[in-house]
Amino acid sequence: MNMTHQQEIEQHYRHNFVVNVLDFAFYSLGLSFASFMTILPLYLSRLTASTVLIGLLTALANTGWTLPQLFTAQLVGRLPRKRPYILAASMGERLPFLFLALAILAWPQASKAVSLTVFFVLVAIYSFSGGLTGVAWQDYIAKLIPLRRRGFFFGTANSLSGILGTVGAYGSSLLLERYPFPHNFAACFLAAFAAVSLSWFFLYLGREPAVPSSAPAISQREYWRRLPVILRQEQNFVHYLLSRSVIILGGMAGGFITVYAARHFQVPDRTAGWFTAALLAGQAVSNPLLGRLADQKGHKLVMELATVLTVLAMALSLAANAVAWFFPVFALLGCASSGWLSSMSITFEFCSPEDRPTYIGLTNTLLWPAVTLAPVLGGWIAGGLGYRPLFAIALVVSVAGWALLHWMVQDPRQGATEA
Repeated sequence: MNMTHQQEIEQHYRHNFVVNVLDFAFYSLGLSFASFMTILPLYLSRLTASTVLIGLLTALANTGWTLPQLFTAQLVGRLPRKRPYILAASMGERLPFLFLALAILAWPQASKAVSLTVFFVLVAIYSFSGGLTGVAWQDYIAKLIPLRRRGFFFGTANSLSGILGTVGAYGSSLLLERYPFPHNFAACFLAAFAAVSLSWFFLYLGREPAVPSSAPAISQREYWRRLPVILRQEQNFVHYLLSRSVIILGGMAGGFITVYAARHFQVPDRTAGWFTAALLAGQAVSNPLLGRLADQKGHKLVMELATVLTVLAMALSLAANAVAWFFPVFALLGCASSGWLSSMSITFEFCSPEDRPTYIGLTNTLLWPAVTLAPVLGGWIAGGLGYRPLFAIALVVSVAGWALLHWMVQDPRQGATEA
């Protein structure tokens, strides 16, 4: 990136900071009405008692996000501007909420088989659209937000997301209480669509300079031949991927906490909205602090802290003897969400800006087996052994992931390129 491009990025930094924070925050507001941790599992539990199918929800979401990324990395790396591609591809992340709501309103008496089919098809479209967008969006943010300000950016974005999301969670609890099933969920999905559409508008307002790639053009075949070379040469990166895989497996219980609380303590649907509020409140409080910590001390430390918070959440889930215990559980998981943001940002520090799309795609695609297996394994354990053994196993695996990250991975911050 030459000096002229860098000066243009600095010139528009404040504008891009604001509009991308708002894009992130309103997208998160939308997901507070259709949370993959609370609202969607609860809706699914009204259609099926199968813990495997409930686990499939998270598996499908994670597969869609991770699997396509390596296949889009070379294309994204050659694009001088990422934003037009992101705007087009991300429509598939927004329209499924509208279509799901309309399907429910048009045919509220549909059989459970039909409702499940429509639900999973639309979740698949949403998830794979996210995967097609993922590399471009991450590279876009890394391009516009300098290295030493990324923690502050993500901390601010996630904090505002938590504030707006808490409002959205309150709104979803009102909608779930006010209307009968399934219209209450249709109302939530319409609200989700409205918010994520507004986030698309803020994304549209971004100012991105055209920066031609300095990497030489290579064939697709040559590109794929280079990937194993990266893994052989970058042992620290491989250790990072291993530790991330184990940490992801430790999150196998996340999608089942709401279902367990609802079934075990007989709570009404609206409680899922309050669980979401606790999740987002924890996110809002913790992320500015952890974002600053990431800028000053590195993302590896934040990831370690996030894993510890996940362990504490599992411990509280095991100890819970009343529904009130699950509010701090979700608050801890909200605090731990910064680990996902740091796990995204730390990938940028293993490589040069020219190699960033490749490393982003390589990371997320190689993590695909773990992110797909984790919720399915969680559903199998919950169905066979019960929810409490699931929480105990998730706790142990999370501790193992923390140990691998702490002792096997060197913080790449020292060798990161300032760009």
